[in-house]
Amino acid sequence: MADRCFRRNGSMSLGSEPVALVVAETEAGHRLDAFLACHFPVYSRVHLRRVIAAGGATVDGRGGKPAYRLHAGQQVTIVLPDIPRQAPQPENIPLEILYEDEHVVAINKPPGMVVHPARGHWSGTLASALQFHFGPSLSAVGGLNRPGIVHRLDRDTSGVILVARTDQAHSALGKQFAARSIAKEYFAIVAGNPTRDRDLIDCPIGFHPQVREKMAIRRDDAGSRSAQTFYEVQERFDGFAAVKLLPKTGRTHQIRVHLNHIGCPVLCDRQYGGRAKITRGDIRRQADDELILLDRQALHARRVAFIHPATGQCVEIEAPLPADMTAVLAELRAYRSE
Repeated sequence: MADRCFRRNGSMSLGSEPVALVVAETEAGHRLDAFLACHFPVYSRVHLRRVIAAGGATVDGRGGKPAYRLHAGQQVTIVLPDIPRQAPQPENIPLEILYEDEHVVAINKPPGMVVHPARGHWSGTLASALQFHFGPSLSAVGGLNRPGIVHRLDRDTSGVILVARTDQAHSALGKQFAARSIAKEYFAIVAGNPTRDRDLIDCPIGFHPQVREKMAIRRDDAGSRSAQTFYEVQERFDGFAAVKLLPKTGRTHQIRVHLNHIGCPVLCDRQYGGRAKITRGDIRRQADDELILLDRQALHARRVAFIHPATGQCVEIEAPLPADMTAVLAELRAYRSE
């Protein structure tokens, strides 16, 4: 895809509007290519190196090199190439429809499904499945790449996700999300036990200072944003807990970062929990039992309540717990009850 941004003579086909960024104290020492990749995650670092090499990026008005180490206060200016966008190709992927009318559809997204096409995930997405099942009867507000998609879930998070079938419904739902008036309830199995039965985690979230794919608690970073998550422990086990979560804000990776912050990461969260899978033997304390029960983060978007954009009535939709999380809970109840 990146090659499409080059002319036949090898030079970069750049846009016309430069974007200026000021290097923060926390970003001092970062390479120029890494700095830009953090601020523009839709572009790969390799792609951005080509932009820099083509003269599309400057540091304090001078041409930079990808490996140049930045200093706090410097101004980085970049002219980004356009990325050609194509509508997702329809794919016959089964969907579990929880609710449907002529305005709104609610899907129970399975774990492992990416919501819309992105770098490294151009097929097998929810957007492609929606194109197949609903065709042109989807909102166009989100652009060709996100037909009908009002919000998103992480790839390995399962559960209910809303889809707009008309532009009017999309706009109305978008306003409710922006006003935080849509009630969202998540369910998670966590490693460890929260010290309190219920509490509000109120910690700002920003980009991780070293790892571009991660977020982190950033109290003193000007670029961080406020984030609040209320949790309530529903069941406690020896070494684990089942938790209900009500996010008050919707920051990237918010629930996962907040739970990790209190010492109870989402079970099997590769990025924040350090564990990729759990076996039946792990729970039963039988080392020779290697049956894998779960190999993705144990986080499920269980319930959404919103005001219907056409009727004005409150609609509440719940997605059943998926089989992998149900299996883990059954084992915990049988072998790890306190």
